[in-house]
Amino acid sequence: MVQQTERVKRRLYILCLMTCLAVGARAENKWAYLNMRHEVRMGWGDQLFESLMWHNPLYFTRSNDSRTWLYHENYHHDQHIWAEYQYREKGWFSFGAMADISFVHWDDVTRDGHGDEISRSKGHYFYNFVIMPTIRFTYFHHEYVNLYSGLGFGMDINGGTETDGLGRKTVVGMAANITVIGISANYNRWFWTVDFGGMYALRDMNTIFMLSSRIINVGFGARF
Repeated sequence: MVQQTERVKRRLYILCLMTCLAVGARAENKWAYLNMRHEVRMGWGDQLFESLMWHNPLYFTRSNDSRTWLYHENYHHDQHIWAEYQYREKGWFSFGAMADISFVHWDDVTRDGHGDEISRSKGHYFYNFVIMPTIRFTYFHHEYVNLYSGLGFGMDINGGTETDGLGRKTVVGMAANITVIGISANYNRWFWTVDFGGMYALRDMNTIFMLSSRIINVGFGARF
């Protein structure tokens, strides 16, 4: 009687295990996009940090002589344009690479002691070009909506028309991107995304290129 009871228990255990595996496999392949390993997307991100640090009000930079002063004026921010590729290793984990570029433009204006404009030089700018490997963790799957978080670490190339204290126009620093939460709206192989996080880049603690830039990103992509 005891042996028969043990056999029944073993059969029930095996049945439960097979059921769990079947349910997991069904969940993994329930929606077609989970079988698509490759993903490409591109999008736009904000320049909140840049717009707070460099903005339109007159900004005194240095005195040319005893009678004139040089200002930066008419700042224009081109925002972030980025593209990303991801390879889905598992339903919850993928990895890939991202490239991102952003610009800030302004005028150099010389004024006299009364604030009257003497001369204006246009075409001044700096840019940040970021390239980095990325990873993503998807913790909620649905046919129409996904939720995920992600990380990226790489390098930032900062350049433009200006030079640093050593006379260099282009310098390289470290860069990181954090996606605290991302939302993907799916339609077959096509999808739209909104990411909330931040991008950071610096050469050292005294030279910060980006700080909580790209807080909001919107993107469009395809899986195949």
